[in-house]
Amino acid sequence: MRLPSVLYSVYERRLARSLPTKNLPCHVGVILDGNRRWAKTFGASAATGHRRGADKILDLLTWCEEVGVEVVTLWMLSTDNLAREQAELTDLLGIIEEAVARLAKDGRWRINLLGALDLLPEDMVERLEKLASMTDDVEGLHVNVAIGYGGRREIADAVKSLLLQQAKEGVTLAEIAEQIDVDHISEHLYTKGQPDPDLVIRTSGEQRLSGFLLWQSAHSEFYFCEAFWPDFRRVDFLRAVRAYAARDRRLGK
Repeated sequence: MRLPSVLYSVYERRLARSLPTKNLPCHVGVILDGNRRWAKTFGASAATGHRRGADKILDLLTWCEEVGVEVVTLWMLSTDNLAREQAELTDLLGIIEEAVARLAKDGRWRINLLGALDLLPEDMVERLEKLASMTDDVEGLHVNVAIGYGGRREIADAVKSLLLQQAKEGVTLAEIAEQIDVDHISEHLYTKGQPDPDLVIRTSGEQRLSGFLLWQSAHSEFYFCEAFWPDFRRVDFLRAVRAYAARDRRLGK
């Protein structure tokens, strides 16, 4: 029974050593998908799957640090997820808050909250913002926690923010229409000031973005992994990074 484990460890070490020192992703986005389906295979509750998935986040961030990733965006809850059955949603929100608390108290990573936080319970948002503020001075890996996030909602919020700012400065609608460009909108995204994701990973075998970082992922490389998120291993992560490093990124040129 130990042989597969030994072989796996050898393969994992070789894979890690084979990664190039250059052409590695700076920003990695991860769609943490498959918690409920993972739980279903064991006849367990959805909450069990979500908790197991939350535990996996610490591993992922450690792996990202090992290869020099600087920014990680974790999609933990979509705007669509907010329509789930109330009991499951309540459990999920609690698990997410516990996960953020664990990350904040670890003290290794700087946490940034992304999403339409106004859609979440007000008291939860207050607690999450307090936890994130605890990491303001941390210089380690920058971790974006996307909660109540939807790509279309983000773009709509960015445009709304831009229009309100311009109106406050006395700019007319006609002037705004004349001047507005891609950079103006980018400055009002949830991720403003950050590099766009180089690599987006989605687990569970689904091969779509489902609205994740729609604007920012225009030139991202995508890697779809068959494993459910709770089963995602370091070797799966290393394969994703290796696949990214092997691609010829022409960025539309």
